[in-house]
Amino acid sequence: MISRRLTCFTPLLLLVISGSAWADEGLNWHALAPLPDERGVAGPIAGSDGTSLIVAGGANFPGGPPWDGGTKVWHDRVFVLERPDGQWLDAGRLPRPLGYAVSLSYSGGPSMEPGVVCLGGSDSQQHYADCFIVRWKNGRVELTDLPALPRALANASGAMLGDTIYVAGGIETPAATQAESHFWALNLSQENPQWEALPSWPGPPRMLAVAAVQDRAFYLCSGAELSADAAGKPVRRYLTDCYCYRPQQGWKRVADLPRPAVAAPSPAPALGQASFLVLGGDDGSLVDFSPLADHPGFPKTALAYHTITDTWKTLEDLPLSHVTTATIPWRGQWVVPSGEIRPGVRSPDVWAMQARAQQKSFGVVNTATVFAYLLLMVWIGWVCAKKNQTTNDYFRGGQRIPWWAAGLSIFATMLSAITYMAIPAAAYTDGWTLFLANTYVLIMPLIVFVFLPFYRRLDVTSAYEYLERRFSLAVRWLGSGLFILFQCGRMAVVLYLPALALAAVSDLNIETCIVGIGLLCIVYTVVGGIEAVIWTDVVQALVLIAGAVISIVYLSYQLDGGWSNTFRIASEDGRLFESVNWSWDLTMASAWVIMIGSLFHNLLPYAASQDVVQRYLTTTDEATAARGIWLNVLLSVPAQAAFFLIGTGLYVFYRQQPERMDVTLQNDAVFPFFVVSELPMGLAGLIVAGIFSAAQSTLSSSMNSIATAFVTDFYRRLLPRTTDAQCLRAARGTTITVGVIGILVALLLARTDIRSAYETFIQILGLFGGVLSGLFVLGIFTRSATGAGAIAGALISAAVLFAIRWQQPLQVFAYAPIGLLTCVTSGWLLSLILPSKRRGLSGLTYFDLPR
Repeated sequence: MISRRLTCFTPLLLLVISGSAWADEGLNWHALAPLPDERGVAGPIAGSDGTSLIVAGGANFPGGPPWDGGTKVWHDRVFVLERPDGQWLDAGRLPRPLGYAVSLSYSGGPSMEPGVVCLGGSDSQQHYADCFIVRWKNGRVELTDLPALPRALANASGAMLGDTIYVAGGIETPAATQAESHFWALNLSQENPQWEALPSWPGPPRMLAVAAVQDRAFYLCSGAELSADAAGKPVRRYLTDCYCYRPQQGWKRVADLPRPAVAAPSPAPALGQASFLVLGGDDGSLVDFSPLADHPGFPKTALAYHTITDTWKTLEDLPLSHVTTATIPWRGQWVVPSGEIRPGVRSPDVWAMQARAQQKSFGVVNTATVFAYLLLMVWIGWVCAKKNQTTNDYFRGGQRIPWWAAGLSIFATMLSAITYMAIPAAAYTDGWTLFLANTYVLIMPLIVFVFLPFYRRLDVTSAYEYLERRFSLAVRWLGSGLFILFQCGRMAVVLYLPALALAAVSDLNIETCIVGIGLLCIVYTVVGGIEAVIWTDVVQALVLIAGAVISIVYLSYQLDGGWSNTFRIASEDGRLFESVNWSWDLTMASAWVIMIGSLFHNLLPYAASQDVVQRYLTTTDEATAARGIWLNVLLSVPAQAAFFLIGTGLYVFYRQQPERMDVTLQNDAVFPFFVVSELPMGLAGLIVAGIFSAAQSTLSSSMNSIATAFVTDFYRRLLPRTTDAQCLRAARGTTITVGVIGILVALLLARTDIRSAYETFIQILGLFGGVLSGLFVLGIFTRSATGAGAIAGALISAAVLFAIRWQQPLQVFAYAPIGLLTCVTSGWLLSLILPSKRRGLSGLTYFDLPR
């Protein structure tokens, strides 16, 4: 019955894949209601207070254009738009006419409500230092004062990084012949915020620059430098330089813009996780154009900057050419209100933009490739279903699995979608620093010669049976419960990643993809038990390896200068090991933190996690299980290196060809994006099948191991008289239940902004893994530890970890050693104090093993 359901479900998933219809990359623009002022304004105070758009002040020429003698007039009117399909309200007036201030949209914080931040500005007579927040509240305009700027300033640029406002450049007086190099910061999260003067960028002073915030940094681009001509009048020099400021690190010059973009709408819209968009701007090419009445307007092209590859990409055919205005993030889109469209001429038009990802057709050949893979998984599940007569078959495969199959299964389980997608993304964004986490090679002798003998000689089904024999039933339940919680979290992450990949190659949303992949995996896991899981893992391991090899070979032909030039570029840009930090700062991803921390967090899957330990119990004896473990080690290090190599290749590929990068892309999707955009038909399908494989090998292992732990540690332990057939039904029911839970958590995860799913996974592993590993280390390597002490140690360890995470978050690798050492130390000490019944230790500690 289940097999038939799976067969029926397979075409459904293929419809998910083949239903994609890609369009060219673009920006989806549409017009909102124009401002009530038919002339429009330049330099308005514009932003969002969280619900409404607010546009106030600005300047125009109500009496006619300047070449006809018109005079520039500053305004104080406030307009509000409450809905995207609504009309502007004439909401009131500012205390005085004002324009050309820095205006930003503030989303609010612990001590301050959302609003439009106005900083400095000018009128027809002077410049101002005043700062305030504008809100539309209960049908009226409210103003809240902020600390004044250190100096009066107009035509400056600014942006918000978190709760901190940054302001750069500008001019101090209307007749200034020199721009400023001021760089100030105001942290709105402080109880009594005050402006702080920071070091200036290492370039010319400027006004009318473009500010941006992306990838946890502030950017300052283009602008105009001023000087006095022979008559003492200001003359502009149009700039193309660009600078990046990171708190605690300072300024760094980045790639120059392809052209000047003076007075482009600012701050520049941030797209995806690594791009921002400079919209139009004055490039200075028509600075001496005459007559002004015939001026064709400012450029209608956008410049997209990619923060990872440090490259610019030109996007053509904007519908607008507005300058001296702001951009506003509002209800999932970016709004550009009014502004100047050519010298002396404003426009009342208001434009809204939504980013649209690049898309391509997945194709019949790719679909057929994935279909063949899915059919093979179905067939394996159907074959193995016939052998599942008992729980021993369902949980341990009847202990008839060959050692090499068990080893490949461990390899495929550990080489999850996290490795397949997030490791290339990590190398692409940050280099090879995380490769230092491959310290599990060093702990393999400990696993083979210490932990493995315990599990095989005690003939357990669940790893946590050991905890009851060594400590107590309560410790067993604690360990098993922690494992189940951890696996549910892990399932969500590894389900999210391949769903992200599938969403990147189809026009379906990520939620649909999560449900599709998750349901397929649930069904074939329920069918075949651990034997189906292992044999599908074998096929999946081969698909994983083939996909990596194909990607590397294909990249070899696409990279200008081949791999030797690729390594040279990556090394010069700090994308190999050059950026490794050797400090002992536990809040940073330093080499010491990664290497030492990974020793502890790698102990969890190989020593205390049921999904891997279960493989040790499926072979005929201890010796064959050991051979399987060593095979996994021999495959894992080269595989990790291959995926890091892919990430390096992707970095150089998109650095050399920035026009082929999707500016809206999430970092974790860079590999699947490359696959569907660049690889030939058929090969792309194989790689997508590899992504499926990576996810399904981990998901199926998690579901089966959770079912094993639940039935063995809880169901059968609480109901000892249940028959084996009842336990088998309970195991299948549990598999379905946890699979559905994993899908629901993944759906929640998909709605959050994750910079790196790999870091999220390590956070979970560090917080829970250290405690669970600590229980096994405490039991095996101490003779005096007791059940009461073990529980107390685990609780103290968990409390310490969450307290640290709440008060002072550390680098993710730092949690596992803290958790393990706290659990072992406090558990051992409290065992000496707390009363507890002593148990026989024969064969239960390292010191009591038969020699």
